[in-house]
Amino acid sequence: MQDNSPLPGLPFMKMHGLGNDFVVIDARRELPAMTPDLARAIADRHRGVGFDQLAVIHAGEGADLHLVFWNADGSTSAACGNATRCIAAWEMARTGKPALDITTERGRLAARDAGEGLVAVNMGQPQTRWDEIPLAREMDTLELPIEGAPTATGMGNPHCSFFVDDAEAVDLDAFGPAHEHHPLYPERTNVQVAQITGPDRIRMRVWERGAGLTLASGSSSCAVAVAAARRGLTSRAVTIDLDGGTLHIDWREDGVWMTGPVAHVFDGVWRL
Repeated sequence: MQDNSPLPGLPFMKMHGLGNDFVVIDARRELPAMTPDLARAIADRHRGVGFDQLAVIHAGEGADLHLVFWNADGSTSAACGNATRCIAAWEMARTGKPALDITTERGRLAARDAGEGLVAVNMGQPQTRWDEIPLAREMDTLELPIEGAPTATGMGNPHCSFFVDDAEAVDLDAFGPAHEHHPLYPERTNVQVAQITGPDRIRMRVWERGAGLTLASGSSSCAVAVAAARRGLTSRAVTIDLDGGTLHIDWREDGVWMTGPVAHVFDGVWRL
Protein backbone atom coordinates (compact mmCIF):
# COMPACT_ATOMS: atom_id res chain seq x y z
CA MET A 1 0.00 0.00 0.00
CA GLN A 2 1.40 3.35 -1.03
CA ASP A 3 2.11 5.78 1.81
CA ASN A 4 0.85 9.23 0.76
CA SER A 5 1.61 10.90 4.10
CA PRO A 6 3.72 14.07 3.79
CA LEU A 7 7.46 13.79 4.20
CA PRO A 8 8.78 15.04 7.55
CA GLY A 9 10.07 18.57 7.24
CA LEU A 10 10.95 21.82 8.92
CA PRO A 11 8.51 24.64 8.07
CA PHE A 12 10.16 28.01 7.56
CA MET A 13 9.49 31.54 6.36
CA LYS A 14 11.77 33.58 4.08
CA MET A 15 11.90 37.27 4.95
CA HIS A 16 14.14 40.24 4.27
CA GLY A 17 14.75 43.78 5.43
CA LEU A 18 16.35 45.87 2.65
CA GLY A 19 17.67 42.68 1.00
CA ASN A 20 19.25 41.49 4.26
CA ASP A 21 17.58 38.07 4.04
CA PHE A 22 16.54 35.55 6.67
CA VAL A 23 15.13 32.11 7.16
CA VAL A 24 12.74 32.21 10.12
CA ILE A 25 11.63 29.09 12.00
CA ASP A 26 8.79 29.18 14.53
CA ALA A 27 9.92 26.66 17.16
CA ARG A 28 7.00 27.31 19.48
CA ARG A 29 5.67 24.04 18.06
CA GLU A 30 7.40 20.65 18.17
CA LEU A 31 10.28 20.89 15.69
CA PRO A 32 13.79 19.46 15.36
CA ALA A 33 16.47 21.47 17.18
CA MET A 34 18.67 23.80 15.16
CA THR A 35 22.34 22.79 14.93
CA PRO A 36 25.39 24.37 13.26
CA ASP A 37 25.36 21.71 10.53
CA LEU A 38 21.66 22.23 9.80
CA ALA A 39 22.07 26.02 9.76
CA ARG A 40 24.95 25.74 7.27
CA ALA A 41 22.96 23.38 5.05
CA ILE A 42 19.93 25.69 4.92
CA ALA A 43 22.23 28.70 4.32
CA ASP A 44 23.74 27.20 1.14
CA ARG A 45 22.36 29.36 -1.67
CA HIS A 46 22.97 26.63 -4.28
CA ARG A 47 21.86 23.48 -2.45
CA GLY A 48 19.72 24.93 0.33
CA VAL A 49 17.52 27.99 0.82
CA GLY A 50 20.09 30.70 1.42
CA PHE A 51 20.18 33.40 4.05
CA ASP A 52 22.36 36.02 5.71
CA GLN A 53 20.98 35.01 9.12
CA LEU A 54 18.58 32.40 10.43
CA ALA A 55 16.22 33.28 13.29
CA VAL A 56 14.46 30.77 15.54
CA ILE A 57 11.34 31.92 17.42
CA HIS A 58 10.83 30.52 20.91
CA ALA A 59 8.15 31.23 23.50
CA GLY A 60 9.17 34.19 25.60
CA GLU A 61 9.36 34.10 29.39
CA GLY A 62 7.65 37.29 30.43
CA ALA A 63 7.82 38.51 26.82
CA ASP A 64 5.93 37.99 23.56
CA LEU A 65 8.83 36.18 21.85
CA HIS A 66 12.37 34.99 22.39
CA LEU A 67 14.67 35.00 19.35
CA VAL A 68 17.89 33.06 18.69
CA PHE A 69 20.03 34.01 15.69
CA TRP A 70 22.38 31.90 13.54
CA ASN A 71 24.87 33.08 10.92
CA ALA A 72 25.38 31.43 7.55
CA ASP A 73 28.61 29.79 8.76
CA GLY A 74 26.78 27.99 11.60
CA SER A 75 27.88 30.39 14.36
CA THR A 76 25.38 32.24 16.53
CA SER A 77 24.82 35.96 17.03
CA ALA A 78 23.25 37.83 19.94
CA ALA A 79 21.56 40.43 17.74
CA CYS A 80 20.06 40.84 14.29
CA GLY A 81 18.09 44.04 13.95
CA ASN A 82 16.49 43.57 10.54
CA ALA A 83 15.39 40.02 11.36
CA THR A 84 13.89 41.28 14.62
CA ARG A 85 11.90 43.89 12.70
CA CYS A 86 10.69 41.32 10.14
CA ILE A 87 9.56 38.85 12.79
CA ALA A 88 7.93 41.63 14.81
CA ALA A 89 5.92 42.71 11.74
CA TRP A 90 4.74 39.13 11.14
CA GLU A 91 3.81 38.55 14.79
CA MET A 92 2.00 41.88 15.10
CA ALA A 93 -0.01 41.09 11.95
CA ARG A 94 -0.75 37.58 13.26
CA THR A 95 -1.86 38.70 16.73
CA GLY A 96 -3.21 42.19 16.04
CA LYS A 97 -0.87 43.70 18.62
CA PRO A 98 0.58 47.17 17.77
CA ALA A 99 3.73 46.54 19.83
CA LEU A 100 5.78 43.62 21.13
CA ASP A 101 8.25 42.85 23.89
CA ILE A 102 11.02 40.60 22.52
CA THR A 103 13.93 38.96 24.32
CA THR A 104 17.24 37.99 22.73
CA GLU A 105 20.73 37.22 23.99
CA ARG A 106 21.28 40.97 23.48
CA GLY A 107 18.53 41.67 26.04
CA ARG A 108 14.92 42.85 26.01
CA LEU A 109 13.90 44.75 22.86
CA ALA A 110 10.74 46.77 22.20
CA ALA A 111 9.17 46.65 18.72
CA ARG A 112 6.28 48.67 17.35
CA ASP A 113 4.37 49.30 14.15
CA ALA A 114 5.64 52.65 12.82
CA GLY A 115 2.97 52.91 10.09
CA GLU A 116 3.21 52.99 6.30
CA GLY A 117 4.76 49.52 6.21
CA LEU A 118 7.61 50.45 8.56
CA VAL A 119 8.60 48.69 11.78
CA ALA A 120 10.70 50.17 14.58
CA VAL A 121 12.81 48.24 17.09
CA ASN A 122 14.73 49.58 20.08
CA MET A 123 18.08 47.78 19.85
CA GLY A 124 19.09 48.84 23.37
CA GLN A 125 21.95 50.98 24.63
CA PRO A 126 25.23 50.77 22.70
CA GLN A 127 28.30 49.26 24.35
CA THR A 128 31.27 51.61 24.11
CA ARG A 129 33.69 50.17 26.70
CA TRP A 130 36.46 47.95 25.37
CA ASP A 131 35.51 44.99 27.59
CA GLU A 132 31.82 45.15 26.66
CA ILE A 133 32.35 45.06 22.88
CA PRO A 134 34.68 43.06 23.49
CA LEU A 135 38.20 44.04 22.43
CA ALA A 136 41.37 42.13 23.23
CA ARG A 137 42.75 44.74 25.61
CA GLU A 138 41.93 48.09 27.19
CA MET A 139 41.96 51.02 24.76
CA ASP A 140 40.06 54.07 23.54
CA THR A 141 37.17 52.72 21.46
CA LEU A 142 36.57 56.00 19.62
CA GLU A 143 39.69 55.61 17.47
CA LEU A 144 41.27 52.16 17.41
CA PRO A 145 45.01 51.66 16.71
CA ILE A 146 44.17 50.27 13.26
CA GLU A 147 44.95 52.03 9.97
CA GLY A 148 41.98 54.28 9.28
CA ALA A 149 41.29 54.81 13.02
CA PRO A 150 37.90 53.02 13.10
CA THR A 151 35.45 53.22 16.00
CA ALA A 152 34.48 50.12 17.98
CA THR A 153 30.90 49.67 19.16
CA GLY A 154 28.94 46.80 20.66
CA MET A 155 25.28 46.30 19.78
CA GLY A 156 25.08 42.79 21.21
CA ASN A 157 27.70 41.90 18.62
CA PRO A 158 31.03 43.64 17.85
CA HIS A 159 31.37 46.36 15.20
CA CYS A 160 34.31 48.12 13.58
CA SER A 161 33.25 51.32 11.75
CA PHE A 162 35.57 53.07 9.27
CA PHE A 163 34.68 56.59 8.13
CA VAL A 164 35.92 57.09 4.56
CA ASP A 165 35.75 59.68 1.79
CA ASP A 166 34.20 57.25 -0.72
CA ALA A 167 32.40 54.12 0.51
CA GLU A 168 31.98 52.82 -3.05
CA ALA A 169 35.73 52.82 -3.67
CA VAL A 170 36.50 50.29 -0.91
CA ASP A 171 36.99 46.67 -2.05
CA LEU A 172 34.86 45.26 0.75
CA ASP A 173 35.34 41.65 -0.39
CA ALA A 174 38.98 42.01 0.67
CA PHE A 175 38.71 44.75 3.30
CA GLY A 176 35.88 43.04 5.20
CA PRO A 177 37.43 39.64 5.99
CA ALA A 178 40.82 41.20 6.70
CA HIS A 179 39.26 43.18 9.55
CA GLU A 180 36.60 40.67 10.61
CA HIS A 181 39.46 38.53 11.96
CA HIS A 182 41.59 41.38 13.34
CA PRO A 183 43.38 40.31 16.55
CA LEU A 184 41.87 43.24 18.47
CA TYR A 185 38.48 41.49 18.09
CA PRO A 186 38.64 38.09 19.84
CA GLU A 187 35.05 37.24 18.80
CA ARG A 188 35.50 38.61 15.25
CA THR A 189 33.59 41.71 14.15
CA ASN A 190 31.16 43.20 11.69
CA VAL A 191 32.94 45.73 9.47
CA GLN A 192 31.39 48.90 8.07
CA VAL A 193 32.68 51.57 5.69
CA ALA A 194 30.70 54.78 6.12
CA GLN A 195 30.70 58.05 4.20
CA ILE A 196 29.04 61.24 5.46
CA THR A 197 26.98 62.37 2.44
CA GLY A 198 24.97 65.22 3.95
CA PRO A 199 23.64 66.68 7.18
CA ASP A 200 22.76 63.61 9.28
CA ARG A 201 22.95 61.30 6.26
CA ILE A 202 25.40 58.40 5.86
CA ARG A 203 26.19 56.02 3.00
CA MET A 204 27.20 52.68 4.50
CA ARG A 205 28.36 49.31 3.20
CA VAL A 206 28.80 46.30 5.44
CA TRP A 207 30.66 43.03 5.83
CA GLU A 208 29.04 40.82 8.49
CA ARG A 209 31.00 38.29 10.53
CA GLY A 210 29.82 34.80 9.68
CA ALA A 211 27.83 36.00 6.66
CA GLY A 212 30.08 38.16 4.46
CA LEU A 213 28.99 41.02 2.22
CA THR A 214 25.30 41.82 2.81
CA LEU A 215 22.90 44.36 1.34
CA ALA A 216 22.04 45.74 4.78
CA SER A 217 22.59 45.19 8.49
CA GLY A 218 20.45 46.65 11.23
CA SER A 219 22.88 46.31 14.11
CA SER A 220 25.69 47.65 11.88
CA SER A 221 23.56 50.67 11.01
CA CYS A 222 22.99 51.32 14.71
CA ALA A 223 26.72 50.99 15.39
CA VAL A 224 27.66 53.44 12.63
CA ALA A 225 25.06 55.97 13.82
CA VAL A 226 26.43 55.75 17.36
CA ALA A 227 30.03 56.04 16.14
CA ALA A 228 29.22 59.06 13.94
CA ALA A 229 27.49 60.83 16.82
CA ARG A 230 30.34 60.06 19.24
CA ARG A 231 32.84 61.49 16.75
CA GLY A 232 30.80 64.66 16.24
CA LEU A 233 30.12 63.91 12.57
CA THR A 234 26.31 63.85 12.89
CA SER A 235 23.53 64.30 15.38
CA ARG A 236 22.06 61.27 17.15
CA ALA A 237 19.27 60.88 14.55
CA VAL A 238 20.46 59.91 11.06
CA THR A 239 19.36 58.40 7.77
CA ILE A 240 21.56 55.56 6.55
CA ASP A 241 21.63 54.53 2.89
CA LEU A 242 22.68 50.90 2.40
CA ASP A 243 23.07 48.78 -0.72
CA GLY A 244 19.54 47.44 -0.14
CA GLY A 245 17.71 50.60 0.92
CA THR A 246 17.36 53.12 3.73
CA LEU A 247 17.08 52.86 7.52
CA HIS A 248 16.42 55.61 10.05
CA ILE A 249 18.43 55.41 13.27
CA ASP A 250 17.69 57.50 16.38
CA TRP A 251 19.95 57.15 19.44
CA ARG A 252 17.62 58.19 22.25
CA GLU A 253 17.87 58.13 26.02
CA ASP A 254 16.17 54.69 26.14
CA GLY A 255 18.31 53.10 23.41
CA VAL A 256 19.01 53.05 19.68
CA TRP A 257 15.78 52.95 17.66
CA MET A 258 15.90 51.55 14.13
CA THR A 259 13.03 52.05 11.68
CA GLY A 260 12.65 50.63 8.19
CA PRO A 261 10.64 48.41 5.80
CA VAL A 262 10.18 44.64 6.01
CA ALA A 263 9.15 41.89 3.59
CA HIS A 264 7.73 38.37 4.03
CA VAL A 265 8.71 36.67 0.77
CA PHE A 266 7.45 33.07 0.97
CA ASP A 267 6.84 30.04 3.18
CA GLY A 268 8.41 26.64 2.61
CA VAL A 269 9.38 23.31 4.15
CA TRP A 270 12.95 22.08 4.51
CA ARG A 271 12.90 18.31 3.93
CA LEU A 272 14.81 16.51 6.65
